[in-house]
Amino acid sequence: MKLYARTARELHNMLAAKEISAAELTQSVLARQAATEEQVGAYITALADGAMAQAKAVDEKIAAGEKIGFLAGIPGAIKDNICTKGVKTTCASKMLENFVAPYDATVMRKLAAENPVIVGKTNMDEFAMGGSTENSAMKITRNPRALDRVPGGSSGGSAAAVAAGSAIWALGSDTGGSIRQPAAFCGVVGLKPTYGRVSRYGLVAFASSLDQIGTLTRDVTDAANIMNVIAGHDELDSTSSSAAVPDFTRALTGEVKGLKIGLPKEYFGPGIAPEVAASVRGAIAKLAELGAEVAEISLPHTEYAVSTYYLIAPAEAATNLARYDGVSFGDRVEGADIVEMMTNTRTEKFGPEVKRRIMIGNYALSAGYYDAYYLKALKVRTLIQRDFTEAFKSVDIIACPTAPTTAYKLGSMVSDPLAMYMMDISTVPLNLAGLPGISLPCGAGADGLPIGLQLMGKPLDEMTVLQAAYAYEQIQDFHRTLAPEGGAE
Repeated sequence: MKLYARTARELHNMLAAKEISAAELTQSVLARQAATEEQVGAYITALADGAMAQAKAVDEKIAAGEKIGFLAGIPGAIKDNICTKGVKTTCASKMLENFVAPYDATVMRKLAAENPVIVGKTNMDEFAMGGSTENSAMKITRNPRALDRVPGGSSGGSAAAVAAGSAIWALGSDTGGSIRQPAAFCGVVGLKPTYGRVSRYGLVAFASSLDQIGTLTRDVTDAANIMNVIAGHDELDSTSSSAAVPDFTRALTGEVKGLKIGLPKEYFGPGIAPEVAASVRGAIAKLAELGAEVAEISLPHTEYAVSTYYLIAPAEAATNLARYDGVSFGDRVEGADIVEMMTNTRTEKFGPEVKRRIMIGNYALSAGYYDAYYLKALKVRTLIQRDFTEAFKSVDIIACPTAPTTAYKLGSMVSDPLAMYMMDISTVPLNLAGLPGISLPCGAGADGLPIGLQLMGKPLDEMTVLQAAYAYEQIQDFHRTLAPEGGAE
């Protein structure tokens, strides 16, 4: 097996045993990146030179007999809305195409202590607004499992990089499913932690009450190990949880006997493709064979989740993006006066989807409509949260499809944003409730493309989510296949 096709855990063990060097591993991943990137387009900024320097530094540590951390020498990628000191952080927007971050996000500082190899910043939907990575101002990212399909979004570049083998692991952000949906479409593992479990400091804000940094990996073991690195309280983030952080790898027991799994009937309705529902139900049946207890439950306000999300998220986006005016932040487009300059800047530098969400948000927040739309959405959000609270009184985790279909064709939904928004039906409730969730592959559709199983947990209970995901992963091999596109083995 090629080095770029292995998991971070396997590679860590090989590095620690001196079976390979970090330089050798990094060269393998960079070669794979060179072979796949023209077709896949996962990266906005490649960092090959810095990556080799980081790899050689790790090799020196190993040669000196120093103990290395889990990610030491392991090539990974970072979504381009996470500030990385001295490196462009563009959010895939013309507004920030020349912005070089003057500081590191907290997650980058935590990663740096582990001495990883960072091979690049990945493509995304502009300002994380989208579900296909077609809304990037920089390029289109293609699904490495089928180049005519979307990789999902907004963390499509990160998911595609891991699936293609041009990164072993990656960080993404999840506001309404932006880690889990691309993970499902690309056939990798995507973990969205509890809101506040991982610091948002240095994550360029989209919707501050919903945004959360998480992981995209080859398997559940890697996700647990990276969570050990990036989780924890941060005084620089006022929303950061002060709860104690467990060793997430302790959840990887393979034991689910007595675990209570809820199947919400609302997530298996008419909008879900039959083959997706069947694969997910089949996966849950496998967990039942291992001793888990399965029961049908109801989350009655699910039908309002997408509408609620697309009022709250754009309202927060409109507020957060008000700073990009050519004065405070953002590339400036000159005008005859300051009003014309600001108008020109925002008109030319924001893409269509960002403009659409800003307009929706400003409308919802306007004086005549605040109570009718935004305030009502906040009340419904509370009802959705209560649904989960009530459900978790009788079950330990909740299982459902990650996305209603497999990856759809590029361009098929660009002209119909409402149809694209409805693809979030299974993911946005989790963000509204601030809960942890994971997506992992559980089968393939008739088109051969991956189907994602989503497991949702109680607040701050990533352990149980990881426990169930790991147990299922051990009895199948859907996660072991690497996307074939973009270069020969």
